[in-house]
Amino acid sequence: MTSAAQAAGRRESAVKTGPLLIDHREGVDWVTLNRPDSLNALDRSLVDALNQYFEDLAHSKKTRVVVLRGAGRVFCAGLDLKEAMSRRASNEPPTVAESLDHQRHIADIVMLMRRCPQPIISLIQGSAAGGGFALALASDIRIAAKNARMNCAFIKLGLGGCDIGTSYFLPRLVGVSVASELILTGRFINADRALAVGLVSEVVEEDELEAAAEPYVEAMMAASPLGLRLSKECLNMSVDASSIEAVIAMEDRNQVLTSRSEDFKEGVRAFLEKRKPIYRNA
Repeated sequence: MTSAAQAAGRRESAVKTGPLLIDHREGVDWVTLNRPDSLNALDRSLVDALNQYFEDLAHSKKTRVVVLRGAGRVFCAGLDLKEAMSRRASNEPPTVAESLDHQRHIADIVMLMRRCPQPIISLIQGSAAGGGFALALASDIRIAAKNARMNCAFIKLGLGGCDIGTSYFLPRLVGVSVASELILTGRFINADRALAVGLVSEVVEEDELEAAAEPYVEAMMAASPLGLRLSKECLNMSVDASSIEAVIAMEDRNQVLTSRSEDFKEGVRAFLEKRKPIYRNA
Protein backbone atom coordinates (compact mmCIF):
# COMPACT_ATOMS: atom_id res chain seq x y z
CA MET A 1 0.00 0.00 0.00
CA THR A 2 1.33 3.46 -0.88
CA SER A 3 1.93 6.12 1.75
CA ALA A 4 -0.92 8.20 0.28
CA ALA A 5 -3.29 5.24 0.51
CA GLN A 6 -2.17 4.57 4.09
CA ALA A 7 -2.79 8.22 4.99
CA ALA A 8 -6.27 8.07 3.47
CA GLY A 9 -6.98 4.87 5.37
CA ARG A 10 -5.95 6.48 8.64
CA ARG A 11 -8.42 9.31 8.09
CA GLU A 12 -11.33 6.97 7.33
CA SER A 13 -11.42 6.06 11.03
CA ALA A 14 -12.03 9.03 13.28
CA VAL A 15 -9.08 9.98 15.49
CA LYS A 16 -10.53 10.36 18.98
CA THR A 17 -7.43 11.13 21.06
CA GLY A 18 -4.35 13.30 20.84
CA PRO A 19 -3.80 17.01 20.15
CA LEU A 20 -5.73 16.86 16.86
CA LEU A 21 -9.08 15.10 16.47
CA ILE A 22 -10.16 14.08 12.96
CA ASP A 23 -13.74 13.04 12.31
CA HIS A 24 -14.26 11.97 8.69
CA ARG A 25 -17.90 12.27 7.57
CA GLU A 26 -18.69 11.32 3.97
CA GLY A 27 -15.99 13.35 2.28
CA VAL A 28 -15.63 16.02 4.97
CA ASP A 29 -12.94 16.10 7.67
CA TRP A 30 -14.05 17.85 10.85
CA VAL A 31 -10.68 18.67 12.42
CA THR A 32 -10.52 19.84 16.04
CA LEU A 33 -7.57 21.43 17.82
CA ASN A 34 -7.71 19.41 21.02
CA ARG A 35 -5.80 21.13 23.81
CA PRO A 36 -8.72 22.90 25.52
CA ASP A 37 -7.00 23.08 28.93
CA SER A 38 -4.21 25.07 27.24
CA LEU A 39 -6.62 27.12 25.07
CA ASN A 40 -5.51 25.00 22.09
CA ALA A 41 -2.11 26.68 22.17
CA LEU A 42 0.37 25.45 19.58
CA ASP A 43 2.86 23.22 21.38
CA ARG A 44 5.28 20.91 19.59
CA SER A 45 2.81 17.99 19.53
CA LEU A 46 0.01 20.05 17.95
CA VAL A 47 2.37 21.68 15.43
CA ASP A 48 3.64 18.23 14.42
CA ALA A 49 0.09 16.87 14.14
CA LEU A 50 -1.11 19.78 11.98
CA ASN A 51 1.89 19.49 9.67
CA GLN A 52 1.38 15.75 9.27
CA TYR A 53 -2.36 16.08 8.69
CA PHE A 54 -2.13 18.74 5.99
CA GLU A 55 0.84 17.03 4.34
CA ASP A 56 -1.12 13.76 4.09
CA LEU A 57 -4.22 15.63 2.94
CA ALA A 58 -2.54 16.76 -0.26
CA HIS A 59 -2.81 13.20 -1.62
CA SER A 60 -6.33 12.43 -0.42
CA LYS A 61 -9.23 12.06 -2.84
CA LYS A 62 -11.62 10.88 -0.13
CA THR A 63 -11.48 14.16 1.79
CA ARG A 64 -13.01 16.96 -0.27
CA VAL A 65 -13.65 19.65 2.37
CA VAL A 66 -12.03 20.44 5.75
CA VAL A 67 -13.71 22.16 8.69
CA LEU A 68 -11.18 23.38 11.29
CA ARG A 69 -12.24 24.29 14.82
CA GLY A 70 -11.02 24.43 18.41
CA ALA A 71 -12.17 22.40 21.39
CA GLY A 72 -13.47 24.30 24.40
CA ARG A 73 -14.00 28.02 24.70
CA VAL A 74 -11.42 29.37 22.23
CA PHE A 75 -10.25 28.59 18.71
CA CYS A 76 -6.50 28.88 19.37
CA ALA A 77 -4.54 31.13 21.71
CA GLY A 78 -1.40 30.99 19.57
CA LEU A 79 2.03 29.64 20.44
CA ASP A 80 2.37 27.74 23.70
CA LEU A 81 4.65 30.28 25.40
CA LYS A 82 5.19 28.15 28.53
CA GLU A 83 6.66 25.35 26.43
CA ALA A 84 8.69 27.75 24.29
CA MET A 85 10.22 29.56 27.24
CA SER A 86 10.96 26.34 29.14
CA ARG A 87 13.05 25.18 26.20
CA ARG A 88 14.98 28.45 26.21
CA ALA A 89 15.57 28.17 29.97
CA SER A 90 16.89 24.61 29.74
CA ASN A 91 20.52 23.65 30.23
CA GLU A 92 20.86 23.40 26.45
CA PRO A 93 18.72 26.17 24.92
CA PRO A 94 18.15 25.94 21.16
CA THR A 95 20.70 27.48 18.85
CA VAL A 96 19.73 30.17 16.35
CA ALA A 97 19.67 27.52 13.61
CA GLU A 98 17.43 25.26 15.69
CA SER A 99 15.10 28.16 16.49
CA LEU A 100 14.84 28.99 12.80
CA ASP A 101 14.02 25.36 11.97
CA HIS A 102 11.28 25.38 14.62
CA GLN A 103 9.91 28.70 13.36
CA ARG A 104 9.75 27.36 9.82
CA HIS A 105 8.11 24.14 11.02
CA ILE A 106 5.25 26.24 12.43
CA ALA A 107 5.03 28.35 9.26
CA ASP A 108 4.92 25.16 7.17
CA ILE A 109 1.38 24.59 8.48
CA VAL A 110 -0.09 27.58 6.65
CA MET A 111 1.90 26.75 3.51
CA LEU A 112 0.44 23.24 3.52
CA MET A 113 -3.05 24.63 4.16
CA ARG A 114 -2.81 26.78 1.04
CA ARG A 115 -1.31 24.00 -1.07
CA CYS A 116 -3.81 21.30 -0.16
CA PRO A 117 -6.56 21.04 -2.80
CA GLN A 118 -9.41 20.90 -0.28
CA PRO A 119 -11.22 24.11 0.76
CA ILE A 120 -10.83 24.82 4.48
CA ILE A 121 -13.55 26.42 6.61
CA SER A 122 -12.50 27.73 10.03
CA LEU A 123 -15.02 28.07 12.85
CA ILE A 124 -13.77 30.70 15.29
CA GLN A 125 -15.01 31.10 18.84
CA GLY A 126 -13.32 33.07 21.60
CA SER A 127 -9.74 34.07 20.89
CA ALA A 128 -7.78 33.43 17.71
CA ALA A 129 -4.51 35.05 18.66
CA GLY A 130 -1.08 35.00 17.06
CA GLY A 131 -0.58 31.59 15.49
CA GLY A 132 -4.28 30.85 15.94
CA PHE A 133 -5.12 33.94 13.89
CA ALA A 134 -2.66 32.71 11.25
CA LEU A 135 -4.53 29.38 11.00
CA ALA A 136 -7.79 31.26 10.49
CA LEU A 137 -6.26 33.54 7.86
CA ALA A 138 -4.84 30.58 5.94
CA SER A 139 -8.32 29.06 5.68
CA ASP A 140 -10.53 29.71 2.66
CA ILE A 141 -13.67 30.70 4.60
CA ARG A 142 -14.00 31.95 8.17
CA ILE A 143 -17.19 31.85 10.24
CA ALA A 144 -17.03 33.62 13.60
CA ALA A 145 -18.99 33.32 16.79
CA LYS A 146 -20.22 36.59 18.26
CA ASN A 147 -17.61 36.29 21.02
CA ALA A 148 -14.71 35.86 18.57
CA ARG A 149 -11.74 38.21 18.86
CA MET A 150 -8.64 37.96 16.71
CA ASN A 151 -5.23 39.62 16.77
CA CYS A 152 -1.63 39.56 15.59
CA ALA A 153 -0.25 39.10 19.09
CA PHE A 154 3.39 38.89 18.03
CA ILE A 155 4.27 42.58 18.36
CA LYS A 156 2.96 42.62 21.95
CA LEU A 157 5.65 40.08 22.87
CA GLY A 158 8.60 42.10 21.65
CA LEU A 159 8.65 40.34 18.29
CA GLY A 160 7.96 41.68 14.82
CA GLY A 161 4.27 41.96 14.02
CA CYS A 162 4.57 39.88 10.84
CA ASP A 163 4.60 36.14 11.44
CA ILE A 164 3.31 32.84 10.03
CA GLY A 165 1.98 34.42 6.86
CA THR A 166 -0.10 37.17 8.47
CA SER A 167 1.58 39.96 6.49
CA TYR A 168 0.72 38.03 3.31
CA PHE A 169 -2.90 37.17 4.08
CA LEU A 170 -4.17 40.23 5.92
CA PRO A 171 -3.58 42.93 3.26
CA ARG A 172 -5.20 40.69 0.65
CA LEU A 173 -8.23 40.10 2.85
CA VAL A 174 -8.87 43.50 4.43
CA GLY A 175 -6.61 45.99 2.61
CA VAL A 176 -3.33 47.57 3.63
CA SER A 177 -4.74 50.15 6.08
CA VAL A 178 -6.62 47.72 8.34
CA ALA A 179 -3.83 45.15 7.99
CA SER A 180 -1.28 47.76 9.08
CA GLU A 181 -3.42 48.68 12.06
CA LEU A 182 -3.72 45.09 13.24
CA ILE A 183 -0.10 44.12 12.60
CA LEU A 184 1.53 47.27 14.00
CA THR A 185 -0.62 47.55 17.14
CA GLY A 186 -1.56 43.96 17.97
CA ARG A 187 -5.05 45.17 18.87
CA PHE A 188 -7.96 42.77 18.70
CA ILE A 189 -10.62 42.88 16.00
CA ASN A 190 -14.03 41.65 17.15
CA ALA A 191 -16.53 39.59 15.18
CA ASP A 192 -18.76 42.46 14.04
CA ARG A 193 -15.88 44.52 12.69
CA ALA A 194 -14.31 41.42 11.12
CA LEU A 195 -17.57 40.91 9.23
CA ALA A 196 -17.69 44.57 8.20
CA VAL A 197 -14.17 44.51 6.69
CA GLY A 198 -14.65 41.15 4.97
CA LEU A 199 -12.39 39.13 7.24
CA VAL A 200 -15.17 36.63 8.03
CA SER A 201 -18.16 35.50 5.99
CA GLU A 202 -20.71 35.22 8.78
CA VAL A 203 -21.21 35.85 12.51
CA VAL A 204 -23.40 33.51 14.55
CA GLU A 205 -23.99 32.40 18.11
CA GLU A 206 -21.24 30.12 19.40
CA ASP A 207 -23.49 27.07 19.62
CA GLU A 208 -24.55 27.60 15.98
CA LEU A 209 -21.06 27.43 14.43
CA GLU A 210 -21.29 23.86 13.16
CA ALA A 211 -24.79 24.41 11.78
CA ALA A 212 -23.59 27.59 10.06
CA ALA A 213 -20.83 25.62 8.31
CA GLU A 214 -23.22 23.02 6.91
CA PRO A 215 -24.59 25.08 3.96
CA TYR A 216 -21.04 25.90 2.83
CA VAL A 217 -20.03 22.26 3.10
CA GLU A 218 -23.17 21.11 1.30
CA ALA A 219 -22.60 23.54 -1.57
CA MET A 220 -18.97 22.46 -1.96
CA MET A 221 -19.86 18.78 -1.83
CA ALA A 222 -22.39 19.42 -4.61
CA ALA A 223 -19.54 20.51 -6.90
CA SER A 224 -17.52 18.02 -8.90
CA PRO A 225 -14.40 16.93 -6.99
CA LEU A 226 -12.04 18.04 -9.77
CA GLY A 227 -13.85 21.33 -10.27
CA LEU A 228 -13.62 22.10 -6.55
CA ARG A 229 -9.90 21.32 -6.32
CA LEU A 230 -9.02 23.33 -9.42
CA SER A 231 -11.12 26.27 -8.23
CA LYS A 232 -9.11 26.57 -5.00
CA GLU A 233 -5.87 26.27 -6.96
CA CYS A 234 -6.95 28.98 -9.41
CA LEU A 235 -8.03 31.35 -6.63
CA ASN A 236 -4.67 30.94 -4.91
CA MET A 237 -2.75 31.69 -8.07
CA SER A 238 -5.00 34.58 -9.08
CA VAL A 239 -4.23 36.47 -5.87
CA ASP A 240 -0.58 36.81 -6.95
CA ALA A 241 -1.04 36.76 -10.72
CA SER A 242 1.01 39.27 -12.71
CA SER A 243 -1.82 40.08 -15.11
CA ILE A 244 -5.39 39.31 -16.11
CA GLU A 245 -3.94 37.33 -19.02
CA ALA A 246 -2.21 35.00 -16.55
CA VAL A 247 -5.45 34.51 -14.62
CA ILE A 248 -7.52 33.80 -17.71
CA ALA A 249 -4.91 31.34 -18.97
CA MET A 250 -5.30 29.39 -15.72
CA GLU A 251 -9.10 29.58 -15.90
CA ASP A 252 -9.08 28.40 -19.52
CA ARG A 253 -6.86 25.46 -18.65
CA ASN A 254 -9.14 24.45 -15.76
CA GLN A 255 -12.30 24.67 -17.85
CA VAL A 256 -10.83 22.51 -20.61
CA LEU A 257 -9.66 19.92 -18.08
CA THR A 258 -13.01 19.73 -16.29
CA SER A 259 -15.05 19.77 -19.52
CA ARG A 260 -13.30 16.58 -20.64
CA SER A 261 -14.30 14.69 -17.50
CA GLU A 262 -17.21 12.29 -17.06
CA ASP A 263 -18.32 14.42 -14.12
CA PHE A 264 -18.97 17.34 -16.48
CA LYS A 265 -21.23 15.14 -18.60
CA GLU A 266 -23.04 14.03 -15.45
CA GLY A 267 -23.37 17.63 -14.28
CA VAL A 268 -25.01 18.67 -17.54
CA ARG A 269 -27.36 15.66 -17.51
CA ALA A 270 -28.36 16.38 -13.90
CA PHE A 271 -29.00 20.04 -14.70
CA LEU A 272 -31.23 19.18 -17.65
CA GLU A 273 -33.03 16.47 -15.68
CA LYS A 274 -33.47 18.79 -12.68
CA ARG A 275 -31.81 16.45 -10.17
CA LYS A 276 -28.68 16.38 -8.05
CA PRO A 277 -25.57 15.14 -9.90
CA ILE A 278 -23.80 11.97 -8.83
CA TYR A 279 -20.11 12.66 -9.34
CA ARG A 280 -17.54 9.89 -9.53
CA ASN A 281 -14.38 12.02 -9.66
CA ALA A 282 -13.76 10.85 -13.24
